[in-house]
Amino acid sequence: MIDERVKRGMQAQLDARRDRLTAGERPLGWKVGFGAPSAMSALEIDRPLIGYLLQSGRMASGSELSYSEFTQPVIEPEIAVYLGADVAGGSDAATIEAAISALGPAIEIADLSFAPAEGVEKILAGNIYQRGVVLGTVDERRAGAWLTGLTATIRLNGVDVEVPDDLESNTGRLLDIVTVVADTLAAMDEPLSAGQLIIVGSIVPPFVLDDAATIEYSLGDAEAISIKVV
Repeated sequence: MIDERVKRGMQAQLDARRDRLTAGERPLGWKVGFGAPSAMSALEIDRPLIGYLLQSGRMASGSELSYSEFTQPVIEPEIAVYLGADVAGGSDAATIEAAISALGPAIEIADLSFAPAEGVEKILAGNIYQRGVVLGTVDERRAGAWLTGLTATIRLNGVDVEVPDDLESNTGRLLDIVTVVADTLAAMDEPLSAGQLIIVGSIVPPFVLDDAATIEYSLGDAEAISIKVV
């Protein structure tokens, strides 16, 4: 059963999303947040929170953002999971694996505009602080969430950041994340559809910026993507 805090927050969030779509914006997909064990424990939740992405939030690699426009900028190198088929709530692992058509790099831009301690409902109603996303090359060789041999390189201001060998260690299993998104959306009578993508959470601890910074991120042999906060 869906947590009542989550249900109320998701309803407010999805109402806002529908208003934006009615006004002419186009859907892109979904995001998860607060999926690390420590974050879930702090919020007293048993699964990650779900937010939405719109095409209007997509940014080009190398984009520059003004630090002054944020309360607290947060940058997250993530994996994007691309869906080639609809995923219904309650789908088994084999169905979800078959629905994943590709993987690719993504950088999420968020603004920590209020403290997470203000609660799950407020976080969800505010779309989990989402401000934008940079997407990289879509790799169809990674269909089915195939991660074997996949590595990532992340640099903060030109300095390499330690990245775990297991790219799911900070996010949880990609198949499990898609399951959570599908089940949560189904509980809210919202579909998880072919052509959408899911960004699965930061593969390293998020960069909570206190000054200007440049983050570069490459996944496998794809061309690196980047974002600058100036």
